[in-house]
Amino acid sequence: MREGARRLREGFGSLRLTVGLLLLSMVLIFAATLDQVHLGVWGIQAKYFHAWLVFSRLPGTPLTLPIFPGGYLLGGLLLLNLVVAHVSRFRLTWAKTGIWLTHLGLILLLAGEGASGLWQRDGQIRLDVGATQSYVESLRATELAVIETTRSDFDRVTAIPASRLVEGAALQQPTLPFLVKPIAYYPNAHLRLRALSGDPAPAVATVGSGPRVAVEPAPVTTQAGESNWPAALIELAGPNGSLGIWLVSTMLADPQEFSEAGRSWRLVLRPRRDYLPFSLQLLRFTHDVYPGTEIPQHFASVVRLRSADGRDDRSVRIVMNRPLRYRGFAFYQAGYDNHDRTSVFQAVRNPGWTLPYLSCGLIAFGLLFQFGLHLRRFLRREPVRWGRRSIPPA
Repeated sequence: MREGARRLREGFGSLRLTVGLLLLSMVLIFAATLDQVHLGVWGIQAKYFHAWLVFSRLPGTPLTLPIFPGGYLLGGLLLLNLVVAHVSRFRLTWAKTGIWLTHLGLILLLAGEGASGLWQRDGQIRLDVGATQSYVESLRATELAVIETTRSDFDRVTAIPASRLVEGAALQQPTLPFLVKPIAYYPNAHLRLRALSGDPAPAVATVGSGPRVAVEPAPVTTQAGESNWPAALIELAGPNGSLGIWLVSTMLADPQEFSEAGRSWRLVLRPRRDYLPFSLQLLRFTHDVYPGTEIPQHFASVVRLRSADGRDDRSVRIVMNRPLRYRGFAFYQAGYDNHDRTSVFQAVRNPGWTLPYLSCGLIAFGLLFQFGLHLRRFLRREPVRWGRRSIPPA
């Protein structure tokens, strides 16, 4: 038993494993760099680095097989290798303090990247001058929102993630008096008016905007500057039968309305919303350009920050390189629209955003500390004697 544990410890803490994992990481980065031309930044991040295994499709078939370890697997093994090697080989002594600090910094660096990959949320807020918003819209995730609008002062929203819109899976939500039955989901699709598309096939959708619109599935894109427009066919079924088949899409700007069980409802497919415990109101937006050109020189926003508990109510200025950080969120001035009447903020929530700074500081301090110990020992060593002559240390 002890012999097996010892061999396992030596295997996970071996230098050969370290070198092998580093070589595999270099191959992974090289392959992802080449594939970035086809997938874009977000695509390679999801396929290569934020994955346990890298999958590839067999030519001529829809079958995909794992072909290489992903970033999560390599990073986790490197973290395990570093911890095991450090615990089994190094003793906690004053002479090894710098090494301990350097390795602790490396551990925090790997842990910080893992935390960012698992829990970081990216989104966007678009605010017109005078408008107030208390949620962030995701740039890549989608949800089906069923909104009860019976009360004039309150909307009850039931949000269903797009990942649950699987064909044949009837969804029963406690807040809804009807079933949600997904018929089809398209991660990217274009809509065309049936009168202009010339599609002779009958429409699948039976109510709302669907009968007048044809759906054309399109390949999913991950390139920068390009957007996916998800669409879905949804059937709603109440106690007395079907309420019809609805076509929902992020290309449809306005929600579709209907009535059921004496209540009013809206149905919309939209970017996923992450609600905030505070609100932002755009008070003013300034945009300066270089003289004689339309090239942006500087743009900034003044927003009013109000927390839900009423403790914070203040004005904040957000500039391109000076974000607003509040309650775990960071809001960056990302752009503008609508003839400078709309300000666009990139919103990031990253629980591990401080770990890279802390880890780099520990690594630098550990290396300097260890170098200082060796330098002090070198300067204080005895002179080297060579025959009758004493050679002082260099």
